[in-house]
Amino acid sequence: MNPRAGYKPLLNLENHKCFGCSPINPSGLRMKFYSKDESVFSWVTVSEHLCGWENLVHGGIITAILDEIMSRTALYILKKFIMTKEIHVQFLKPVLIETELMAKGSVIQVNHDREAIMEGFLFTEKKQLCAKATGTFALFSPSSLKKKAVINHSRIDDLARLINE
Repeated sequence: MNPRAGYKPLLNLENHKCFGCSPINPSGLRMKFYSKDESVFSWVTVSEHLCGWENLVHGGIITAILDEIMSRTALYILKKFIMTKEIHVQFLKPVLIETELMAKGSVIQVNHDREAIMEGFLFTEKKQLCAKATGTFALFSPSSLKKKAVINHSRIDDLARLINE
């Protein structure tokens, strides 16, 4: 049985080097995203080079996965660009390298047109919750992000494909 049956694959750009989602970053996580109902999902296997102690995933990598799933959720559900303002992670169980994990992101609340609170969950292959996070994210339209001058304008236009899918 296909574990992703019933999930809609989301667009992923191939011309960037994001640690979380780039398919061409040789050191990255190469996350792919799927939607179902009002949540976004990703299945990811963390490579050995990203371990902490021996065969455990480094806590910073777990945080990156949760940040990435919450960010992609904001892109897809809220149709806004985001920047993480704050993230709080709870590490509940050890996470092993080289095992498939499932990340899930959802919107908790939209405070106003420029800020939202998201939640992220990370599950083991046996569906045990191993980490969870809440994050506050600044929200931007493509035009407001261009005014910030932190990303090249042509890159913003390219990324806008993610919020227009």
